[in-house]
Amino acid sequence: MDASVIVVGAGPAGLVLAGELRLAGADVIVLDRLRERTGQSRGIGFTIRTAEILDQRGLLSRFGEIQTGPAGHFGGLPVDLTVLGAPHEAARTVPQSQTEAVLEGWARELGADILRDHEVTGLTEDERGVSVTVRGAERALRARYVVGCDGGRSTVRRLAGFDFPGTPATTELLLADIRGIDLEPKMTADPSAGGLVMVAPLPGGTTRIIAAERGAPPVRRTGPPDFSEVADVYKRLTDTDISTAEPVWVSAFTDTARQAARYRRGRILLAGDAAHVHLPAGGQGMNTSVQDSVNLGWKLGAVVRGTAPDTLLDTYHDERHPVGRKLLSDTRAQSLLILGGEEVAPVREVLGELLEHSQVARHFAARVSGLDIRYDVGGGTNPLLGARLPELSLLRQGQRITSTALLRSGRGILLDLSDNATLRHRADPWTDRVDVVTARVLRTDGEGPHAGTSAALVRPDGHVAWAAPGSLHDLPTALGRWFGPAR
Repeated sequence: MDASVIVVGAGPAGLVLAGELRLAGADVIVLDRLRERTGQSRGIGFTIRTAEILDQRGLLSRFGEIQTGPAGHFGGLPVDLTVLGAPHEAARTVPQSQTEAVLEGWARELGADILRDHEVTGLTEDERGVSVTVRGAERALRARYVVGCDGGRSTVRRLAGFDFPGTPATTELLLADIRGIDLEPKMTADPSAGGLVMVAPLPGGTTRIIAAERGAPPVRRTGPPDFSEVADVYKRLTDTDISTAEPVWVSAFTDTARQAARYRRGRILLAGDAAHVHLPAGGQGMNTSVQDSVNLGWKLGAVVRGTAPDTLLDTYHDERHPVGRKLLSDTRAQSLLILGGEEVAPVREVLGELLEHSQVARHFAARVSGLDIRYDVGGGTNPLLGARLPELSLLRQGQRITSTALLRSGRGILLDLSDNATLRHRADPWTDRVDVVTARVLRTDGEGPHAGTSAALVRPDGHVAWAAPGSLHDLPTALGRWFGPAR
């Protein structure tokens, strides 16, 4: 074997997966067909949950000063994110080029082997592994598993024969990052307007423009549109001439919505845009891709390391496929709200009224921020089960620490909040994979989903797999399910 895992694609999903695999002790090769990173801005922000995940791995500080905000939107309707009380806000102006640079540096530091100018042309799976043919290489590369993180036009998905059902494009949106012109930030998605206009500032004096005329059919393209086409559409919609601006990057995208029927076929798996494509409404695509890889990485690492059975990989599809399905539903709904005509005006009006109610506002805030994701981890009534562990301020051996910092190693954590020796004894056969941490919560208001919780088993992705009060007899079962047989 050349590596335990070969990851195809060095975008955010592939780079995060490479880093997670290295944290889990698996050797990994990343193959990318491009000679170098594109440097294109593409996705330009993080949801609250992605910001939390980056912080869990100590990566958020590597981005330096970033602009964050307390507001989101659903189909152009404002959503107040402060109702969630999360320690992070959504990041709005982080270009994907910076994200990829940070993630690649991290993956290389951990020992990932990233090979550029390596285009995959063939896959052959057998009972021991997968052979990967690379254009121009003298021989195929071998790995026990292959993960396709190679985008919406995924070669891995095509070669491995994954079904990719969904709906074709019905309209096209034009995008341009420009310099040399001052424009006020805005988003116009009112049904009475001629279409969608979005203006957002980016670092370095760059401004992003997205423009789409309502009802504009998709165009079959072999390359990006000319900037003059974007400027013409923008002028028709706003009566403002931007044709003298300097285009930095120009692209077009559609409302195609497709999802792989399965995320795993034997030794080949999909993550990120290779598994799901959709209208990039609300910037959720890259964030979902990163979260796919964080869910998969520790599981695949445990399998190739031999501490967990191969069946653990099935939970990747079971947990992330519903998230992707909801993502497609959300983005299709937002497409109708943003690009629909007068017929959607009543829907926007009703939804706007509903968002004034606190429970509805909180529901949508959690939805667009990624904080509503909950996995089926087994029985129990604790509200933390299956959800991500909210950041807790802890006192451990006289020192303050956060629950987020405890996850930096990428290992599981058994958080003992009541100094329970019996609890710790039951976890002893798994301490080669799970850190047992005795601490107390530095919080006096007694509020939040953690209130009354005396212990929690936290997976490496930050989701709670077991919590007390509850039967201690269930703890070994949970440890075995998520971390493999006892030592």
